[in-house]
Amino acid sequence: MHLFRSILVAVLAVTPVTVSALKPFRKELQKVPPLQSKQKSHDVKYFHEPGGDLELGHYDIRYFKQKVPYEQHRPALQHLIRSYLTTFRSLGVETWLAHGTLLGWWWNGRIMPWDYDLDVQVSAATLHYLGKNLNRTIHEYEYFDEKGAKKTKEYLLDINPHHSDVGRGDGQNVIDARWIDISNGMFIDITGLAERQPSGSPGVWSCKNFHRYRTTELYPMRQTEFEGVPATIPYAFDRILTDEYGTKSLVTTEWEGHRWEPELKEWVKTPKDQKTVQKTSPFVDSKNH
Repeated sequence: MHLFRSILVAVLAVTPVTVSALKPFRKELQKVPPLQSKQKSHDVKYFHEPGGDLELGHYDIRYFKQKVPYEQHRPALQHLIRSYLTTFRSLGVETWLAHGTLLGWWWNGRIMPWDYDLDVQVSAATLHYLGKNLNRTIHEYEYFDEKGAKKTKEYLLDINPHHSDVGRGDGQNVIDARWIDISNGMFIDITGLAERQPSGSPGVWSCKNFHRYRTTELYPMRQTEFEGVPATIPYAFDRILTDEYGTKSLVTTEWEGHRWEPELKEWVKTPKDQKTVQKTSPFVDSKNH
């Protein structure tokens, strides 16, 4: 088997306000063989989810055991994004926040507590590199919890073999890759952007799910932080967000049973007896799995 070596960084403790020091370490990464997915022979979809409701559509079926409770959900997603961003940075691989994850960054640099998964993007050239060199590698991630104890988690970088397809096809493989928590099946969706019509529409980048961006909206990328670790976002992030979600997404202060508290700069869960009904969502994720 091929072995890969990378330098990873232990990330911040998962608490609302407390963080711990960063600590680098080394880990050998071993390629794992393809896993058998629960799919029929005629099914060409690569990534599969348990399904049944919105939340169950956001777990990888190969590693799913049970739903992660609300109290543990955001910390698990924090580990996901921190491990992903620090690993890709240590490998020198460019990636940036996208969709609802980028919107969470805009509000307070954190994951919105009702999110079930996370979204990032890479270039098609980066996808090709990942598929050739790092596909199906397990990455170990160390961190310190709120009590100062060292913990370890493992994540799988899994590249969809359909990632090089130029078109959308039947829509079952619009997600090009995933960063998967193998302890519970939670994941980050990774989609690739490419100039799909360089002669007819030069400088227009798109994914397989019809999100389109101009080169000047993406570059030069901006360096920032997300969930306490270094992150990258597109240059025209405000235009990208309003094009995708509308201007209301930047000002609406109640959604999905949560209320924005400006003094705390946090989304706080609303007690059941205080919930108000909002008929339309400014936060609808327009991507289709």
